[in-house]
Amino acid sequence: MKKYRLEAFSDGVIAILITIMVLNMEVPRGISVDKLVPVIPVFLTYVLSFIYLAIYWSNHHHLFEAAATINRPILWANLNLLFWLSLIPFATGWMGENHFAPGPAALYGLVLLFAAMSYWGLRQLVLASLASQARLHHPVGRNWKGWLATVLYLPAIVLAFLWEWVSLALYVLTALLWLIPDRRLQQALVDRKSG
Repeated sequence: MKKYRLEAFSDGVIAILITIMVLNMEVPRGISVDKLVPVIPVFLTYVLSFIYLAIYWSNHHHLFEAAATINRPILWANLNLLFWLSLIPFATGWMGENHFAPGPAALYGLVLLFAAMSYWGLRQLVLASLASQARLHHPVGRNWKGWLATVLYLPAIVLAFLWEWVSLALYVLTALLWLIPDRRLQQALVDRKSG
């Protein structure tokens, strides 16, 4: 399979997920500003989920820019990632509609945890396919953000049942952590093209 087909399919799925999330937000009836107050939790959850999907889309793009070929394990690992990402609109809607209640907040974290683990697995397969290109594999081999995200998701899921606001803060912190780009892969690609 050509990698552009996998990338185009993944781009389309993520675009549809973002569209589903925004279409799930109900427009309040009435024209006064106070009608927006009940929608604030839904909107804030949408913003957080949009950021997560944008991070996955961006990282996915950079990862497959490095990929030389697509094999069957990479294809299935990518589908596994898309499965977990496809649950984000449901978890987003449930958490937002229920104003960050414990059960929905925990499910949201569980979906994020499995999406993160799926991305990690996909990343490992892509890097393994590049094993012959040691210069590229070495600078991107360590994934401290992936490990830290997992460490933050686990207590966030548990804390959702005790202090849901702390749980939500950990989800936001993890998203902020991923907003800082990891330039190692991009630099390794530039080095590979120039060297």
